[in-house]
Amino acid sequence: MSLLEDILKTEATATAELQAVASAEELEAWRIRYLGSKGAVKTAMQSLSQAPKEDKPALGKAANEMKNALQAAFKVRTAELADSAAPRAAGPRIDVTLPGRRPAVGHRHIITQTIDEICEIFGRMGFTVATGPEVEDEHHNFEALNIPPAHPARDPLDNFYIDPVTMLRSQTSTVQIRVMENTTPPVRIISPGRVYRPDTVDATHSFMFYQVEGLYVDEGVTMADLKTCLDQFCKTYFGREVATCFRPSFFPFTEPSGEVDILFHRPDGSTHWVELGGCGMVDPNVLEAVGYDSERYTGYAFGLGIERMVMRKHNIPDIRLLFESDVRFLHQF
Repeated sequence: MSLLEDILKTEATATAELQAVASAEELEAWRIRYLGSKGAVKTAMQSLSQAPKEDKPALGKAANEMKNALQAAFKVRTAELADSAAPRAAGPRIDVTLPGRRPAVGHRHIITQTIDEICEIFGRMGFTVATGPEVEDEHHNFEALNIPPAHPARDPLDNFYIDPVTMLRSQTSTVQIRVMENTTPPVRIISPGRVYRPDTVDATHSFMFYQVEGLYVDEGVTMADLKTCLDQFCKTYFGREVATCFRPSFFPFTEPSGEVDILFHRPDGSTHWVELGGCGMVDPNVLEAVGYDSERYTGYAFGLGIERMVMRKHNIPDIRLLFESDVRFLHQF
């Protein structure tokens, strides 16, 4: 057999064997047998030195073509075997010796947590939770609360009016009116929710914030009941060491009216009083506006700022932090 016939036979045999390869181990054995440093292709290239001078160009060309063809076929077959093994490799690969990866689990916003806690505390005192619309009419937001048309609180610059008689509620007292319009005494509710006022945004003010208002109407309700209720709430929410103070004030919908303050202790040992909200006995005009007999029934009401409670309890210096999306801050609570 001539050297040229031997080269062509080697190429044909190698190609047939390569197509029969079915695993990575068989593929590596084929590479060593034909393309390795001592393989058939290397042997054929070395045998060219023994060929006649006039035959060397044709034999060299045939040997190079065989080498290139087998190398190209080897690459193709390698890719084919990798593709056929891909479905098995795509399965789950779990190294049980590595520590587990804790999933990123979210939680409720600190304001939501606080609202839930407030509702739970007042729920133990017998209060139920009531809700109402955030878009209100002037009757429920002002008139039924004994706020006359000329009162400064009704100034369009101090409210978000949608049209001349419709607005975003500026207080959750609107819920108290709606509940009393459809409920006979006794009434004991709290109404947490968002309210809107065009305040300039700074460290302690926002155009949208949360309030919780409370209402208790029954026969024989007194100011002592109001003070006891708020004092017990403050001690439950802030801690038993917190002291409360009630100062005289004025609100159109309560008479007498007051402000409730709480005493905080600074890290340096000093103390300071912080206003928590307004309160008072429900004005007889408000009771009459919803059809209650003000000679028979009395009641108290209060309104507390939820952000103010959150900021004081958790030492948050700026209200704007509560409405930003920085999860590094929110994950603290």
